[in-house]
Amino acid sequence: MSNNLKKGGDEAEIAKPLYVPIKRRSFFMYAGATAGATALLLSGCDDDDTGGGMPAGTVSLGSGDVGVLNYAYALEQLEAAFYAQIVATPYDGIPADEKAALTAIAKHEEIHREFFKAAITAAAPTMIIPGLTPDFSKINFKDRASVLGAAKTFEDLGVGAYNGAGKLIKDKNYLLLAGKIVSVEARHAAYVRDLITPGSFSASDVVNAAGLDQALDVTTVLTAAQTYIKEKINGDNVGK
Repeated sequence: MSNNLKKGGDEAEIAKPLYVPIKRRSFFMYAGATAGATALLLSGCDDDDTGGGMPAGTVSLGSGDVGVLNYAYALEQLEAAFYAQIVATPYDGIPADEKAALTAIAKHEEIHREFFKAAITAAAPTMIIPGLTPDFSKINFKDRASVLGAAKTFEDLGVGAYNGAGKLIKDKNYLLLAGKIVSVEARHAAYVRDLITPGSFSASDVVNAAGLDQALDVTTVLTAAQTYIKEKINGDNVGK
């Protein structure tokens, strides 16, 4: 395994494998670097309406491209919190290589979360959603099957969300960014599936007859994600 992964290094360390052939155990590092490598793309952003007047305890993602970015930020918050919990409380009997790989994924999701936070704050500081409160009460973090089952749900949901949001994005730079990040999430999804069923990295439940990953609409994604978030998330105007 690469020393970069062993050290759980910073973004600069993670970016180094961009310049070397990707190996099975190091592809996560390549994946995690893409968000940082495209950070400069988010140099401008429309001051779209976030949609005020929400009931107490409800978080509106807003509209237009800002809404899409907040949508991604909300999901990345959820994933980052989930993998951080795995790192903090690894499941019983976790092998060293699984712990190292899940720690690498945790770093990627943290990078994604902080990237969106910084980008939205810089471009539309009054439009960014607050930090969300995760609810992982239905996940047994000491049990491998429970953790990996949840990881599969989050990763598949992330891939479907980015694919589905593509048509909502008006700025081509944001579309490029979404394309890069969804490739990261797809790698995560494949790895988690391989952990659950060795030799399996995808299946017909997430790939259609044309061989393409599923694309999920905002409502479907938020309905599934809501189970794990205490605040009520409103995405009615995302991309509009």
